[in-house]
Amino acid sequence: MSIQVTVPNLPESVQNATLSEWRKQPGDAISVGETLVELETDKVVLDVPAPEAGVLAQHLRRQGDVVTSGELLAIIESAVAQASPVPQAIPTMQESATSHASVEEVEESLHVYAQPISPAVRRLLTEHCLDAAQIKGSGKDGRLTKQDITDYLETHKLQPAIPVTTPNAVLVTAPPAFQTDTQRPAFVSSPVSTPPMGERQGERRVPMTRLRARIAERLLESQRSTATLTTFNEVDMHKVFEVRNQYKAKFEKEHKVKLGFMSFFVKAAVEALKRFPSVNASIEGNDIVYHDYFDIGIAVSTDRGLVVPVLRGADALDFGSIEKAVVDFSLKARDGKLSLDDLTGGTFTITNGGTYGSLLSTPILNPPQSGILGMHAIKDRPIVENGQIVIRPMIYLAFSYDHRLIDGREAVLFLYTIKELLEDPVRLLLKV
Repeated sequence: MSIQVTVPNLPESVQNATLSEWRKQPGDAISVGETLVELETDKVVLDVPAPEAGVLAQHLRRQGDVVTSGELLAIIESAVAQASPVPQAIPTMQESATSHASVEEVEESLHVYAQPISPAVRRLLTEHCLDAAQIKGSGKDGRLTKQDITDYLETHKLQPAIPVTTPNAVLVTAPPAFQTDTQRPAFVSSPVSTPPMGERQGERRVPMTRLRARIAERLLESQRSTATLTTFNEVDMHKVFEVRNQYKAKFEKEHKVKLGFMSFFVKAAVEALKRFPSVNASIEGNDIVYHDYFDIGIAVSTDRGLVVPVLRGADALDFGSIEKAVVDFSLKARDGKLSLDDLTGGTFTITNGGTYGSLLSTPILNPPQSGILGMHAIKDRPIVENGQIVIRPMIYLAFSYDHRLIDGREAVLFLYTIKELLEDPVRLLLKV
């Protein structure tokens, strides 16, 4: 029985998907729930599982094809249970020489062959250019099996090879045997062409992934449609370090997660957003939309590109819940398991270039949001404190904002509020 594999229902915000990679090839044995193919949207990668166990008969779409909900992707043959196929080694020159027919002749023989041929057998016949009519089948009603093909190859591998008329075939002949050294011709070394030192190796052209194309589109949109400006400040983190070092063991025991720095920045950002509502707002046409909730996007870098999962209702979360959510986002992003719901919405974004060693940068807005906070590397630096030079763990913060909505005064005070809260983290608990 043939089972159709179709594109699953895509969310309303996603019109189509691109076939990214086939995980299984025709002839491969598959089990229920095993991933057959990856579909890439402009936000996430969707895995399409096998609805039933069997053998993958054929692909109906190729890598790079754009597909929509309900389109056919592949056919699975599940009527006859088959064992998992034995991985086929690349044919050696001697094994390839056992071919008894051209590629065209093999295709013709498969059309006229009276018995049904499974995808695995068809693949072996094509790979080795064998005529199905010349091999005796041992299966039901004389059908060919994989064992029949492998037995035939084993039996005929030592027989003289019949040349195969395939495109680009090269006939290699062995040199004649000479009996004595005097009869053996002298070998003349031919000049070897070596590239000059420093010669470039060429270039590669690969199609842009859907996610990367979407990132590029949104970045250009942000630059075109917003009046972006950035203000900077520096924060002395030594009190955050003291709190973290004092309570990190108890915190990990209580919440089953390590106490990082992101929870402090999320809490400080939420408190500052409450004091400056325009930073948590967005522009829609001629209207300003003020959000009375605080959904904080946490930028996460993946192999496919930057994604921004959203921490919803961050004002109602404690430090432990925030740290757990951040770890969960990182793991799901690494494994490509982020859902569209994880990536939808957000009123403000935090990005941490310091993870990769960045000391200072200007983050780009994530439309339609009006503000984004950039964290950077924490470095020990000498600063003046009470007239004395001391060494403190310092971090530069960058706040990019849409100047159409947020004035410079608000932007500076917003960032300075975050600075004050981080330099005296007890205020986060007291909300003063």
